[in-house]
Amino acid sequence: MEITDVRFREINSNGKLKAIVSVTFDEELVVHDIKIIEHEDRMFLAMPSVRIANGTFRDIAHPITAAMRKKLQDEVLDRYAVHLNETKEARENEEACQVDEVCEIEQTEE
Repeated sequence: MEITDVRFREINSNGKLKAIVSVTFDEELVVHDIKIIEHEDRMFLAMPSVRIANGTFRDIAHPITAAMRKKLQDEVLDRYAVHLNETKEARENEEACQVDEVCEIEQTEE
């Protein structure tokens, strides 16, 4: 089973929840609402869950093997790091264009 797409909904907060993720497997199955959580010096995934009658939470979907959990977590967190870097670069470029009108002139010349 291969991860064929990962989409991020970033959370704009300084809390532990960093993003909510949808992961597509083999372009046939998608799992929504996987959470990226920051705890102390590392990040991990929390699988989508529902609160049951006794007030505890139960995963709706989750990896069965430790190997699949590691594969999922490693891939999602690697792609999240790339996403953060791309988002940061895009923001920096946008800010530079707002400060410097030369960007607007260069874009129209291309």
